[in-house]
Amino acid sequence: MNTIVFEEVQKTFAGTMGPALETTSLSIEDGSFVTVLGTSGSGKTTLLKLINRLCKPDSGIIRVNGEDISTVSEIELRRKIGYVIQHVGLFQHLTIARNIAIVPEILKWPKAKINNRVDELLNLVGLEPAQFRQRYPRQLSGGQQQRVGLARALAGDPGILLMDEPFGALDVIIREKLQDELIDIQNRLRKTVVFVTHDVQEALKLGNRVIIMNEGRIQQYDTPMNILLNPANQFVARLLETDNLYRQFSLMQAGALVSVAGDVTGNGALVPVVRDTQTLNEALKCLLQAPEDYIYVENDRQERMGLLTLASLKKQARLCMSGILTEPAITGARR
Repeated sequence: MNTIVFEEVQKTFAGTMGPALETTSLSIEDGSFVTVLGTSGSGKTTLLKLINRLCKPDSGIIRVNGEDISTVSEIELRRKIGYVIQHVGLFQHLTIARNIAIVPEILKWPKAKINNRVDELLNLVGLEPAQFRQRYPRQLSGGQQQRVGLARALAGDPGILLMDEPFGALDVIIREKLQDELIDIQNRLRKTVVFVTHDVQEALKLGNRVIIMNEGRIQQYDTPMNILLNPANQFVARLLETDNLYRQFSLMQAGALVSVAGDVTGNGALVPVVRDTQTLNEALKCLLQAPEDYIYVENDRQERMGLLTLASLKKQARLCMSGILTEPAITGARR
């Protein structure tokens, strides 16, 4: 089912030279994680804000869960859509618990249900309720505030989550940690997420589909791997550096290249082990440090699946650079 549908939607802001969003049609499926990537002024934030009517189209129709949003109360619409921005926007005079509880209180949930929901969400985003419930935003780091912002957006259990460069102001280490946690949360909750970013690696890492935008137009809308292998035009190729082998390897998992040939039962005490879900970049790093030209790959039950060899990675690199990928190389590469 398509949760969000744009039908010939166009938007121009007063005093500008041209449309912020050219006439656009697209569908976003239920439960998908779509990242929106583009340079400044490409229209990506306009696209996002049209979904919850923070700005309104000049023409066309936007449907959410099959309903034309122009016929729905803005308040009712936004209660069903979580929204996270870069600078969080927490209420400084309210405790963390009260910040998270705002939407449930508006929805008139019972107090006990609200309290349980606050604790549930604080645990979900990695903040101990007993430690953080009664703190105020000023007492939290930037990364912790961003976690609270995410918890608040999820508080009313919305089906859709809109995120506008939420990690853009954070340092690299915190940013990568929050990206990993967001992937984990999405794998558990399966919300429909639209995530705006200007960071190429972030877009490829998080999205199971990516929208590439430039000058108010969608240039390409596809899976990360298909975009890297088959860029729609020169703009997409330049923006993503589609011949960058590191980026292609970051989208493939070690389990896709496992070979069962060889000894997988021996002790192999000095041979590194990687999880089947780790990227080929991570596997390559282990291989370069290994005493042999192979490493072990294991599943989440710590059972050895087989070997990953330097030769198989070299072969995969040649296929990537030639734009040819076998189906097993792609299988399981994205969530």
